[in-house]
Amino acid sequence: MLLSAALILLCGLILGELAGLLRLPKLTGMLAAGILLGALGVLAPELMGISPELRRIALIIILTRAGLNLELSDLKKCGRPALLMSFIPASLEIIGVILLAPPLVGLSLTEAAMMGAVLAAVSPAVIVPKMLKLLEEKRGTDKLIPQIILAGASMDDVFVIVMFSVFSGLCAGGEISPLSIVNIPVSILLGAAVGAGCGMLLSLLFRKIHMRDSKKVVIILSLSFLLVTLEDSLPEFIGFSGLVAVMAAGIALRWKSPERAVRVSAKYSKLWTAAEILLFVLVGAEVNLGAAAELWLPVLALIFGALLFRFAGVFLCLLKTDLNLKERLFCMIAYMPKATVQAAIGGVPLAMGLSCGDTVLAGAVVAILVTATLGAFLIEQTSKKLLNTRNIE
Repeated sequence: MLLSAALILLCGLILGELAGLLRLPKLTGMLAAGILLGALGVLAPELMGISPELRRIALIIILTRAGLNLELSDLKKCGRPALLMSFIPASLEIIGVILLAPPLVGLSLTEAAMMGAVLAAVSPAVIVPKMLKLLEEKRGTDKLIPQIILAGASMDDVFVIVMFSVFSGLCAGGEISPLSIVNIPVSILLGAAVGAGCGMLLSLLFRKIHMRDSKKVVIILSLSFLLVTLEDSLPEFIGFSGLVAVMAAGIALRWKSPERAVRVSAKYSKLWTAAEILLFVLVGAEVNLGAAAELWLPVLALIFGALLFRFAGVFLCLLKTDLNLKERLFCMIAYMPKATVQAAIGGVPLAMGLSCGDTVLAGAVVAILVTATLGAFLIEQTSKKLLNTRNIE
């Protein structure tokens, strides 16, 4: 297993850096490293057996980092657009996949809904660094564009993950009940309340007890694991989202102790360096190349068709705002990249033994390769042309 871990980290790092030199997202190279290692069959089965848990840890890290970088005051200023962008674009994209997947890739409606939940999430791994860079450059901040995208994208991921849990349960033989529908908003609200309470308690603890930032990271990470484990331990009739709680804890800590949150976020960014490699290399290693080769063309048509639904959703969310057409176009582009959530949950249907598992995983990988690469490139190229730096105090 140690040899496999070394191969994952070294190959992921090398191919990631090579992709960066080619002006591609580094995660594209990491994914390619995973596909190569998986095809060669050199990774230990023991390591692949814990791959879902490792990918879940990586997702926790990036959501915590997103929470630590969100200002509560900015969330209040963003208001309606950020709230709408947290679920409308994803909902429309899921609807698009439900309509397009049965004729294109032969899935049933419930399988298409689950695949839509996998494909619908935007990528914190791509969007968070890009939006933080725009905040540093004061580009688009006069109309809170980076803040709206950052807040909406972070909540979008949580919404999609909750929907995925519902649809995957249906595909595994469950049924839609009034309780399962009610539990969606309940799980989000309860998770936010518990996470915010934990974040405020952490702020109080860090204020009373002096400790190094690295120890704070250990405490926050441990708390995050406990919150996610709590979700798994609670009865089904109690709706609770551990991932919402994780992000809410970061937001609350940023609100109560902004300076500490900034320092801890810097530590998390270093932690993400290794977690990112593990996440994307492992998901690449699980790809069935035979299935992917047969499906890539219809899956590509499905992804771009569903993106049109997402773009329409973003446009609807920005109605009655003071954003001009160029700025709205940038928001649509910024909501294109997919990577982190697809890598984290794309292999779950296959691990569950569902017949659509290979198709869903192939769709997740194609979505990462195409939309993360194209989206990151377009964000970088269009931000200076479509956004301005006026009215910055």
